[in-house]
Amino acid sequence: MLRTRYKMIALVVLSFARVNAVADGPVQQIGPDLYAYISTNDSSANATFLVSDRGVLVVDSGLNDEEGRKLLNEIRKISSQPVRWIVNTHYHPDHRGGNSALGQDAVIISTSFTREQVLRDAKSGGPGQYAINEALDNQAASVNKDLVLYLGSHEVRIYHPGPAHTRGDLVVYFPDQHAVSTGDLFLNNSCPFMDDGDLENWVSALDHLLVLPVEHVVPGHFAVAKRNDLQHFRDYLAALRDQVAGMVRQGKTLEQVKKNLDLREYNDLRQFPQYEATFGDNAAAYYRQLQARR
Repeated sequence: MLRTRYKMIALVVLSFARVNAVADGPVQQIGPDLYAYISTNDSSANATFLVSDRGVLVVDSGLNDEEGRKLLNEIRKISSQPVRWIVNTHYHPDHRGGNSALGQDAVIISTSFTREQVLRDAKSGGPGQYAINEALDNQAASVNKDLVLYLGSHEVRIYHPGPAHTRGDLVVYFPDQHAVSTGDLFLNNSCPFMDDGDLENWVSALDHLLVLPVEHVVPGHFAVAKRNDLQHFRDYLAALRDQVAGMVRQGKTLEQVKKNLDLREYNDLRQFPQYEATFGDNAAAYYRQLQARR
């Protein structure tokens, strides 16, 4: 069951069109000492890295050792400092599988929920390039609310917005650079796959981001985005929430809910029915969340 879910998640990402390639390579500087790494492998997540004289902080590490090494090679073109901190935005393997390739001694920062999922995967032989000892030894810092780091002259704010895409998401905000790394809380111009999170709080988490003076948004996948892209994605989730909740209050079945959705305003978002990344699939995920509360 777990392997099937991970395979599905990877296929969702792999099948998305590569319409947002970075013209001059995978790395884009988005602020002083801050860089976005846009993965050239659609099945692997983006990364963000901050360079300082104390070391390098990386947000998400990619699918596996190979992808982690690709990321490290790009970091080395900019800095020879060791990778000292790795933030994993959530537990899906495409965001954490390259951890060991970036630095065996790096401190891995995640939520307790993510750590528990990683350990469960290791014990069950699941994917993600983790042995049990690596998971135990390296998962050295858990963030259940917020954490502030100071790397040289730069501040890094890491916080858990509550259950959203998963039950253990982290967001990393770089106030000096007016930039944020979202993991899969946001996908640029794409309909998301919904894990076992909370759609209502997901919208609230995006509302919080939109209050910040953010100019650059590094999504879990696809090109670096602007505020209006984030707003559009947030508005889609809010419209979905409002329509599904309203129809559930009217006693409509899931099939009736899907049939009566009107999301034409968001038809520009890419959808993939074979991988549960459509309006209907998102509606079904939220419908199940509402039913579970009864």
